[in-house]
Amino acid sequence: MADKKQKTGKEEELPFEKKVVREIKSWAWVIAAFLFIHGTIVQARVIPSESMVETLLVGDHLLVSRFGYDAEVPFTSMHATLWRNPQRGQMVVFRSVTDRGTDVVKRVIGIPGDRIEIKAGAVWLNGKPLPEPYRATESGVDNKFGAKFPPSSADLLPAEATSQWMAEFPSHVHEGKLVVPPNSYFVMGDNRNHSYDSRFWGFVPRRNIIGTPIIIYMSVEAPGEAWLPGQLQERFLAYVNALIHPSLVRWRRLFVTF
Repeated sequence: MADKKQKTGKEEELPFEKKVVREIKSWAWVIAAFLFIHGTIVQARVIPSESMVETLLVGDHLLVSRFGYDAEVPFTSMHATLWRNPQRGQMVVFRSVTDRGTDVVKRVIGIPGDRIEIKAGAVWLNGKPLPEPYRATESGVDNKFGAKFPPSSADLLPAEATSQWMAEFPSHVHEGKLVVPPNSYFVMGDNRNHSYDSRFWGFVPRRNIIGTPIIIYMSVEAPGEAWLPGQLQERFLAYVNALIHPSLVRWRRLFVTF
């Protein structure tokens, strides 16, 4: 009688090659899931400038919801515009219209069809003053536009205005008001006198909009240069410095939602 094989209760050990294939498949699913989430659901961003003070500070680390706004094909510059459109008063992250490869965060002031005017420093939207509780209050600052926008002529736009905006600007002004064209948005920073925004370079095309900030997950006090794209060494040093000096972390800003 042949001996029966004893059952040890342990799984038969796989050959090395099969183990490798199994690990590769497992990691491939993890990477695919990460790329899907990063490209269509949520991304991380860091604020490098003061244009959105006091809503967003330099060194605020944001999670940005892309869901319904934009989908990106991994490792390419290809993306698809989805079904959601930003609303007035909403913060948006978008691909810069002046600096290719850079993402910017501003607040939507006007949507397609809106008529915008700034009088005595206050925004008027479709003939009514726009409440702006988010706007930074600052005195003694000479705004480049004075107290009025749009100016009566493109020649009166500041020197920082782009040549393309100067060329197309007159076609968007009707009866002293700037009219937002279809599939476009007029955006400004909350820190109005320190914001390079639609007043200087025009409208944000819908196809440029990536998503909207949803939460601050970290906030570190450091020079703005540390948070600019490509500044890996400066960013690493900022994190190390915050680790050594925890007071540089703005703890009260953590998990603030929008």
